[in-house]
Amino acid sequence: MKTILHIDSSVRRTDNSTPSYNSISKSFGRYFIDTWLNKNHQDKVVCRDLGLNPPTFICQDWIAAAFTPEQNRSESQQRVLAESDRYFDEVAQADIILITAPMYNYGMPAVLKAWFDQMLRVNKTFTFDLARGDFPIEPILSGKTLVLLTSAGEFGFGIGGVREQMNHLSPHIKELAKYLGVDKFYEIGSEYQEFADDRHVLSVEKAKQDIVALVNLLN
Repeated sequence: MKTILHIDSSVRRTDNSTPSYNSISKSFGRYFIDTWLNKNHQDKVVCRDLGLNPPTFICQDWIAAAFTPEQNRSESQQRVLAESDRYFDEVAQADIILITAPMYNYGMPAVLKAWFDQMLRVNKTFTFDLARGDFPIEPILSGKTLVLLTSAGEFGFGIGGVREQMNHLSPHIKELAKYLGVDKFYEIGSEYQEFADDRHVLSVEKAKQDIVALVNLLN
């Protein structure tokens, strides 16, 4: 049995009376999970909607607590890190991490960045050792797969695309993913949302086809 950690980051819901207001990235996430569970009824899915339940931004007290050795932390420091500990436990137990993310201002939503900030901690998800020279950071976790499902209003953000250099969403997440223990990274997304034309319709349909193909591949 596998465990999937399903993280949504769009601030939009999927039950709006006006369909165009609904989150495309969240709909992709649900499509992935439905397709997966049709093949793997026994698997466990843990859901966390960051858009509806935003993570707390880290602060100076958080940083002080994170850098204090665990055995020396005060009760207040333990409370400050309690939210981070919950996120860590969810990631540590996951075999597959499914993240859905719309492109906001060419990057990830603030709530998703806040989750990464809470999640990535010294001696928890990575070690820091200056004996390694100019690259002192190494991940602790390993063996996980990350699936990133995205949506964008414009187009051409992929490799070789006309807006490749403007894409600060997937490259950022892919770089951070190694500190979640990710060894395999897959990305599927749709574009052209703001154009609302046939290109967008085709892009969404292709993304769904790619999701089905990816589920088959991972199985």
